[in-house]
Amino acid sequence: MLDNLDKDIIQSLEADLEEGQVEQHKAMLTEAHPADIAELVEDISLDAGKVLFAQLPAELTAEVLMELNPELRADYLEDYSGTQIATLLVENLDSDDAADLINELDDPIKKEVLSKLEDQKQAKDLAKLLVYPEDTAGALMGTELIRVNAKWKVLQCVKEMRKQAEHIEKVHAIYVVDDNNILLGTLSLKKLLTTSTQTPISEVYSKRVQSIEATAEAEEVANTMQKYDLVVIPVVDALGQLVGRITIDDALDFIRDEAKEDYNLASGLTDEVESSDTILRITRARLPWLLIGLVGGLLAASVIGRYETDLELLPQMAFFIPLIAAMGGNVGVQSSAIIVQGLASQADMGNILARLLKELGVGLLNGIILGITIIGAGLLLGYSTLLSLTVAVSLVSVIVAAALIGTFVPLFLDRYKIDPALATGPFITTLNDILGLFLYFQIGRLLLGL
Repeated sequence: MLDNLDKDIIQSLEADLEEGQVEQHKAMLTEAHPADIAELVEDISLDAGKVLFAQLPAELTAEVLMELNPELRADYLEDYSGTQIATLLVENLDSDDAADLINELDDPIKKEVLSKLEDQKQAKDLAKLLVYPEDTAGALMGTELIRVNAKWKVLQCVKEMRKQAEHIEKVHAIYVVDDNNILLGTLSLKKLLTTSTQTPISEVYSKRVQSIEATAEAEEVANTMQKYDLVVIPVVDALGQLVGRITIDDALDFIRDEAKEDYNLASGLTDEVESSDTILRITRARLPWLLIGLVGGLLAASVIGRYETDLELLPQMAFFIPLIAAMGGNVGVQSSAIIVQGLASQADMGNILARLLKELGVGLLNGIILGITIIGAGLLLGYSTLLSLTVAVSLVSVIVAAALIGTFVPLFLDRYKIDPALATGPFITTLNDILGLFLYFQIGRLLLGL
């Protein structure tokens, strides 16, 4: 099918679409998975994609659009009126996807879309979902679910479930609530099938249920689902009332986006960019951190310039400048990466002092091993014992300092609600470069008598 088309076939299909020759491909397209069609759409021209969408059923079009990246999706949505978005797209999507789509629209279009929905209950549910801040459980959840009352008997429960299931594409779980819609537990399908029809649900449901509050952060959702190996988790409000559910695919989408954002920050990118983005957009995303690196390089150069006389007296010291700078940056990134990973998974990081002491021990051990190695290598390469010792002591000092900085900075940023992933990028590397050079020359003055 569409998941393994080669470049020539895609180009041929694109040409046919641009010429309006769709019939010979229609069967293949309508039977393909939405994700595969989305990959095809991303590989063809915008005009060809519009012809393709015009031939797909509305439900499939909606699903394919939600598989596209937001920028490309916005290009296609420009041709839709608010009424068309409501009737052709939103009404054919699950509530969580529909809310995501509406959130991407301008405010006037949002209001128009909600007002054009024929199903008023759907409009109210979506309006409630749009209130939740981004990256919270409420923003990830959908409202399609099966709920039964603990007072019902099995026979009535089955009848009510049939009614609710008519409007739900996938049934992930059966939730048990009381008269006030308070979540009590879950009902096993096996129990439902093997229990007498006159048995009250209160006697057969399981009270062991993991739930999440709608206001909880999305990271907490992902960590809870991972901890308890869940494919779906119910969402409750502050009173414990059942308001929705989050499925594993939504949690994975968040994890992927969060990992991508953290990787961008660690790489020195201020915005999310794609390889297909314009030169201007990519430049704008990269330039801020490059400017910081430039400033850091100038500061490092000024540090070296300050010790110009020392270098004139012992030029061999210059040979080890790249080593000192590189080791400081590497150790700092290693330490900060471990901390950032722990913070992301909500691991118990302990207090800052305990964590710093632990990194001090790790830094000292690594520094001593590498220091001994550099003394041996220096002597083997013909450098003086005093210079080799100076480089070794400097290396130990730089590694310890970089480890402490790499630990403290992300913990400090996290404490003040700043993304700690910033600490794993050019920021911490540049900081350790400057500090490392300063320590190197100062120790050189002390030990070499410069």
